[in-house]
Amino acid sequence: MHLPVYSHPTLTVLVDDSDSFLRSLSFQLDPMLASQTFHDTTTALQWLRREPQSGCVPLHVNFDMHNLPADQCNVALDLDRIYRIGQQRHRFETPSVLVVDYSMPQMNGLQFCEAVAHLPCKKILFTGAADEKIAVSAFNRGLIDRYIKKSDDHALDLLEIEIASLQRDYFDAQSETLRELVLLHNYHFLGDPALARLVRELSASMGFVEHYIFPNPTGILFLDKFGKASLMMIETEQGMYAQYEIARDSDAPPSLLDALLERRVLPFFSDPDGDGMYSRRVGDNWHRYCAAPRVCQGRETYYWALFDLPPHYFDKQPYSYADFLRERAALETIAA
Repeated sequence: MHLPVYSHPTLTVLVDDSDSFLRSLSFQLDPMLASQTFHDTTTALQWLRREPQSGCVPLHVNFDMHNLPADQCNVALDLDRIYRIGQQRHRFETPSVLVVDYSMPQMNGLQFCEAVAHLPCKKILFTGAADEKIAVSAFNRGLIDRYIKKSDDHALDLLEIEIASLQRDYFDAQSETLRELVLLHNYHFLGDPALARLVRELSASMGFVEHYIFPNPTGILFLDKFGKASLMMIETEQGMYAQYEIARDSDAPPSLLDALLERRVLPFFSDPDGDGMYSRRVGDNWHRYCAAPRVCQGRETYYWALFDLPPHYFDKQPYSYADFLRERAALETIAA
């Protein structure tokens, strides 16, 4: 189990030639699953093929023609840009999962999936017409990721489960290149199943709907549906000792040094001009910046704690998923 470098709510695209079925399905789905419906495959294809939004992937490819052979390049990773994806209003409009009917007049569901096979979104054949052989053949050809019959008992519940699962798979696939790079930048917890399980449990219990790796201090930034930001600071044994060394070299009070050595506190010194580590400006007020660490035992020992993220880390307040859902509902009401 891997932890995606980032994850946020996305759109589920529903394609079915029955407009009444689409209205019923979108009404019955969990309201936290935003959806875009199409009863016309041509319109759906045009929408899916629209120019993608730019600026999401924080990778830069730089060619150094003086020091490297022409067939090689340097890849620079801007870690700050990862959590700043949370400021992009269009992030929730990303289509991550397609739910497509099989029997449609313009083209069948598999022809539709083949037409968008180049897109990274995951695909579910949700139908009452296609038989098992068609579904298995489509799966083996890589055209679909799941197959659900409309006539199945609890088909809607199963559909919601598979949508949630495929949304996770979508971000896992999107994160593959990024994860390999950030694993080289002291983010080993991304490949640790114990941390991945902990993040899922925290998201479920705390109502977090987005997460992004955070650069300094190392950790994970969570956003709930209202855009409230919480930082899960994560340190290893090595990181905890580095906290102690920096505090010691900055003439920190002995009480802080003892607490760090005994692993009784995890500090996040959130000074706008600092880097999250102790500085002389903190002085004897270090208690206000500390939390009692909790331990996650995975491939190594992780110390973690949740902190409210001060607003100065964002240029502007993140556009929340609740606002996105409310605005979409208002537009749908007007359209109706």
